[in-house]
Amino acid sequence: MKTGAYLSVVIAFSLIATPALAQRQQQASAATKAAGPAPRRDISGHWLGPVSPRKEPPPPMTALGQQLFDATKPLQGPRAVPIAQTNDPLVTCNPMGFPRSALFETRGFAFEHVPRRTLQLLQYQRIWREIWTDGRPLPTSVGAPGKDARDPRYYGYSVGTWADDYTFVVTTTGFNEDAWVDERGYPRSMDAKIEERYRRIDRDHLELSVTIDDPKIYTKPYFVVKQVYTWAPVQEFEEQLCIPSEALEYRETFRPAGTEK
Repeated sequence: MKTGAYLSVVIAFSLIATPALAQRQQQASAATKAAGPAPRRDISGHWLGPVSPRKEPPPPMTALGQQLFDATKPLQGPRAVPIAQTNDPLVTCNPMGFPRSALFETRGFAFEHVPRRTLQLLQYQRIWREIWTDGRPLPTSVGAPGKDARDPRYYGYSVGTWADDYTFVVTTTGFNEDAWVDERGYPRSMDAKIEERYRRIDRDHLELSVTIDDPKIYTKPYFVVKQVYTWAPVQEFEEQLCIPSEALEYRETFRPAGTEK
């Protein structure tokens, strides 16, 4: 079977860092020993981090949240199943969605500030997010009937603002519910409000905190993660693609003999 382009998927599920990633992280560590002050209102550039940041355990779930969670069959965590049994949407190259893009495969991402919005570029699956900074409110009609309603999105609708000169706060809602919160299979509803706080510690370090406020799924706000990312000396991405034909072939390779497709 082909393995070159699909290698990134195998690596993602086994949580093994590539030699190239390790080398870049070593370079970043050396380069940041004497980090200078952070620029004001600027988180642009490429940042390096772990494949899967350590996440906090969730609060108790509602009955609906528990039902949705019990239906997932993840590849990671205490409920992990073999790849042939998983229903993780990512294993067949469905969109990762948000906030999973901020909680898994975070080994490389970038920001670009442009007029009226900030763009987040994600190394895994080579995708981007649009974070509006022109003062618009979050939509309130996602999934509602009527001609002015918005469709749910895998990455939701995002607005951003500066809480101070070094903290960029992003709030996102309006989700397609097919995507998971993270690789462990936790859910989130269409109406969840998810806050990212990007705090520029100094020139070379960016701290991210993620909180999910979703009363339909969790009995109180879920503070998911706090993780520090490092400025990338080489400001370019690897090509980390998920190719459906190779993903399906890989999954079939590990399907037990005699089981139906």
